[in-house]
Formats: sequence, structure tokens, C-alpha cells
Amino acid sequence: MPIPLKILFLVSEADPFVKVGGLGDVGGSLPNALLDLNANLDVRLVIPFHTAIRTDNLEIHREAVFTIPRAGGDVPVQVFHTELRGLHVYLISGDPFSQATKVYDTDAAVDGEKFVFFSLAALELVRRLDWRPDIVHANDWHTATALYGVHRMQDDPFWAGVKTLITVHNLCYMGAGSEAALTAYGLPPVNDINLPWWGQHTPMPLGLWSADEIVAVSPSYAEEIQTPEYGCGLEGFLQSRHESITGIVNGIDTFSWDPSKDESLLENFSSDNLAARVVTKRFLQTSFGFAVNENIPLLAMVTRMDQQKGVDIAIGALRLIQKLNWQAILLGSGNSEIESIARRLESDFPNRVCAVIRYDGKLSRQIYGGVDMLMMPSRYEPCGLAQMIAMRYGAIPVARATGGLRDTIAEGYSGFLFTDSSPGVMAGALRRALKVFDYREDWLAMQKAGMSADFSWRISANKYAELYNSLLARK
Repeated sequence: MPIPLKILFLVSEADPFVKVGGLGDVGGSLPNALLDLNANLDVRLVIPFHTAIRTDNLEIHREAVFTIPRAGGDVPVQVFHTELRGLHVYLISGDPFSQATKVYDTDAAVDGEKFVFFSLAALELVRRLDWRPDIVHANDWHTATALYGVHRMQDDPFWAGVKTLITVHNLCYMGAGSEAALTAYGLPPVNDINLPWWGQHTPMPLGLWSADEIVAVSPSYAEEIQTPEYGCGLEGFLQSRHESITGIVNGIDTFSWDPSKDESLLENFSSDNLAARVVTKRFLQTSFGFAVNENIPLLAMVTRMDQQKGVDIAIGALRLIQKLNWQAILLGSGNSEIESIARRLESDFPNRVCAVIRYDGKLSRQIYGGVDMLMMPSRYEPCGLAQMIAMRYGAIPVARATGGLRDTIAEGYSGFLFTDSSPGVMAGALRRALKVFDYREDWLAMQKAGMSADFSWRISANKYAELYNSLLARK
């Protein structure tokens, strides 16, 4: 039997241990999906032991104790081990994390200390375990420093020839403010004219510079980050690396997101029984004081309320089509100014618009399973999960053609796309959608098309496995 390909998978959060956003879905799903392929992979997941992680339902034991060097004195590290459905999981603890109350801090220097420490401790861990990875797979800026560390240790027999890969979930977050931590842990700036000066001592650019392969979370985002509009100042460097940049769309947990079994819905349904969706739709209409009528299109957003997500674009578009027949729910929280304009829309259109300013997991599932359309006017969207969940639940996405939205939604077949990030252009897409809604057979065909699409992690895992093998074969 061939020796398994060893993958060290580093990520800052992983469900069910800890989840703040979509990165937690990736950390909690992709490593297991890779193991499920039976593709001769030995995947080990390493995450920080955040204070938010509860150990009540975990069988964990202490795996290793060591220190890593830092200016002013070595830093003690404790590593704990557990298993998740056959996956080896290591949790790294130390003062930078035990003293932090949040997974991500508003103080950039605090996060810099945490994640530089974590990245270097993860590398020392596998040396202590005598488990030499073939590939180190980092995710976003939080673990990018590990790849720079591997690059700097290529004269060490343990690390010589180890390949590295970074997945870019959101290029805009680069770890600025980590400079002092990088210096303290003995990591100097790189001297490369292809990197802007500010990127020569910042985790994400250092990880991109060090990586043998760069993976964006959708093919379109892989193209977009090489342009001035989306490259965040690194577009020139990324253009120089274009041959080693690819895009792989994230998946969704199709066991968790299953309308035929979801207990949050008022009545379960499948693509063979779509009529049952109306029960949850009527529940939503009743709950929010709307007219209860299945023939009135019910629209929604389930989102963070910030500039990236384009909530203001959707609100402007709804105002432009106010004479048409529709109802809308806006669920989410975030920027206070955007929350205010959402509340203002509700005030201007009582009994027709409801702004729910909070995070509500159960309500979000009911929205996916009961509304007719999900609005996603993102200014940029590296991958996006909501559109895939919406389609799986029979809701038609109306979205901006950017990043993963463009790659997962087929215009006129499983959803509606628009290009410019303006209320007027989005209003045009909503008008098209509302027109098709009146033709029930056409609408039903679109719902079934979306529900039949395979957005499982199996697809993504297969592509990563192929990339791992390709990467290892390179000289």
C-alpha cells in the first residue's frame, strides 16, 4: 500500500470547536471531506485553543509541551489532541490565547501576537510528533506566517522539500499590525521588489510570497485578485504569480443544510414536494405582520450589515421598485449606519418590510426555506455560502456577478445576476425575477435547477486532492 500523502491543515477556526464566520465552516468540513475521499491522504487539523472552545463534550488529552523562541524569553506551548470523525485535531494553547477573550481582537497587535505564535507553534508541533508533512496548507492571514516559516527553514532536513499552499478566503484582511510580533519571533521582512513595501513584513503577503500554490475560493475570485479593483495593492505581485494561482469553490455541509430534514422549517420538503415550502412562507408572512398570500413574492437578505455585502444597494433597489408587489425581510447586524437605513426602510414600508437586526440561526434557516428570493448584491464576494444554501432550499438568488456568486449561479437558470454595484442595475434584475415569478412553471423549473446542483464538499475536496498530488509532483 502506498505511503499516505501527509497534509498539515492550519486554520484559525473550525466548527464544531469554534466558529465565527465562513472560515469556521471550511475548517470544520474540508479536512473531513478530504479523509472521506479515501484518496490515501493523512490530514491533520491544527487550530488555536481559543478560550471560546468548550471541552465539556470533548475527549482530549495533552499531547506535547514545549517552548518557541521569542525576544524577551521563550514562550511555553501546550498542545492537546482529540479526534473528530476519525480526523486528528490538535489544539494549540499558550499565553497569547489563554489571555485573549475573543477569537479575533479589535486590536491588530493582539491578533498579530496570537497568530504568529500559533503558526510557529504548529510547525514545531509536527517536528515534536516526528510527523513530517508533505504539504502545509494555510488559510488566510492568520496561518500564513507558517508558510514563511517553512520557507526560511528549507536548509533544515526536516522541512527541506515540504510544499506549501495557501487558500485566500478574503484578501482584504492581511494581518496588518503584526509587524512587532513577526520581529519578536525572529521573522524579518523579505526583500522582494514584487511586493509593495508594506507587504514585505505582513502575514498574508508573506504567505502568498512563500506559497508554492495560491488558491482563491472561486475561479472568478482568482482572476479578480489580480486586478486593481480587488487586488488590495497586491495585484502586481499576484500577476507575477498567475501560473500558480487557481480557484476552488468552497462547499456547504449538505447534511446540515437539508430541507428534507431541517427541524427549523415548519414543514420539510424536497424538489419533488416543493409545494410544502409555502407552509414556512406563510409562517414568515404571519410572524412579520405581512399579508399572508403565497402569490406575493417574498424577498430576503441574510447577511452581515456592512459595505461589502451591499445592503445599501439592495435597499436602494427596493425603493426603486416600490410600486411592484413584494415583501422583504432583512436579517443581520453589523455597521450601525447600515442598520439604520434598514430600519428606515421598514419604517417607510410598514407591513411590507421587516428589518431584524440580530444574528438568528433558526430564523435564517426558515428564511432560506420559505422566501422566494435571496438578495446578494455584494460589492465583492470571494465565494459566498448563502447563495448555495438558498438554492438548496428552493430560494432563487438575485446576486451581483462577482467572485463565487458568478461561479455558482447560472443566469436565468438557477438565479438572476447583475453586474454593476448600483441600485438601478439591481432593480432591473429584481424586475426580471419578479416577472418570471408570475410564470409558475418557469419559476418551479428554476427552483429545481438550483436544488439539483451539487454544492457538497466532496467536489471541493476532490479538486484539492488533485492539486495536492500535482503540487507534490513538481520539482
